[in-house]
Amino acid sequence: MTNTSVARIVSAAGLIGVSAIGLLMAFAPDAVAREAVISDGAEAGSRPMPPSDTAGENQVMIDLGGQQVPVLKGGLYDRFRSNPPLAVIAQERPDIDLSWFRTLEKQRKDVGFETWSPNFYYSNSSITAVYTADMDRIKALIPEKVRDRVKPISFGRGKGLIAITSYAYHYCDNDTYNELSVSIVTTKPNAPNLGALSLLLQTRNDSMWGYVLKLPVDTELARVRGVVGYNLPKWLIPIDYDGGRDRTSFTYYDENGDVDFSMMGRKLDIEEAKPAIARTNFTNLDSDGRLTHGYSDTRAIRSATSRDADDIQLALTDGPLSRFIKSLGLKKLVRYEYKPEFQLALYTPELVESE
Repeated sequence: MTNTSVARIVSAAGLIGVSAIGLLMAFAPDAVAREAVISDGAEAGSRPMPPSDTAGENQVMIDLGGQQVPVLKGGLYDRFRSNPPLAVIAQERPDIDLSWFRTLEKQRKDVGFETWSPNFYYSNSSITAVYTADMDRIKALIPEKVRDRVKPISFGRGKGLIAITSYAYHYCDNDTYNELSVSIVTTKPNAPNLGALSLLLQTRNDSMWGYVLKLPVDTELARVRGVVGYNLPKWLIPIDYDGGRDRTSFTYYDENGDVDFSMMGRKLDIEEAKPAIARTNFTNLDSDGRLTHGYSDTRAIRSATSRDADDIQLALTDGPLSRFIKSLGLKKLVRYEYKPEFQLALYTPELVESE
């Protein structure tokens, strides 16, 4: 926690203001949330599945934890296995500011394969929507062992919070890939559930907590690393990213290559500001059923937020991801986040008992 965050939280005026907003959000969510824009029917289309067990054009096969995985021939991962010298990055991408990464130190880790933590993501874009959702459904999706440590944050009677984020990792230690995250927003470990006040305090501390439900990706390298090394629910599907003119859009396909659903976010006006760093924590179970804690630090270079429901839209079909999203009972938009430019450091999870 930064000194600035501490000062904000302990100030009497700040606490009164946060408490008032928290009570309003907890007991009158309609005052701060608007009906989510979710439609049935995405634009039809199909895409071939990314290669998983054979090398495609410009790819080579490598051994990763006993699995044969196709990677970009001559790419960062092929050459450096998660530990490229920053001098190489500076030479290949002189347009990227590497000052933050120079303050971070990597450590060698064995997570079923040798890797380096944190993984660096040098240039990325994302859109996030936080929705109210059915609390009974949310509770049923969290394993009991995880629920004993963190609780889904309440947002009004019978409602919790679901965060859906679409990521485009343009240039990172793992080359280039796209990803979807569907997560439950939770309390900090063993902390009281103060409803929306818990969410506000986490936001002010720049340290969010969640439990990841779904995390499909469009490269086999990202899938294997995520499942084996990070205990994350990843699988392989085709994903399209479009930076667009007025909107950023992501299209997700099912494992047959048919359109499943799409997410479209408006490009918001961005005020110039100093890059801000925030932490996202996730609690999961490893393959042996043990609790693990992982986290990532995000340096937002350009970002903006909105509570206008028209700024972010989901288009669903009868595909498996769409059916799952429908089952969550999404109702209202709480927050939309537009990050056209950010950097990220992803740390390997550790056993909770060893923290």
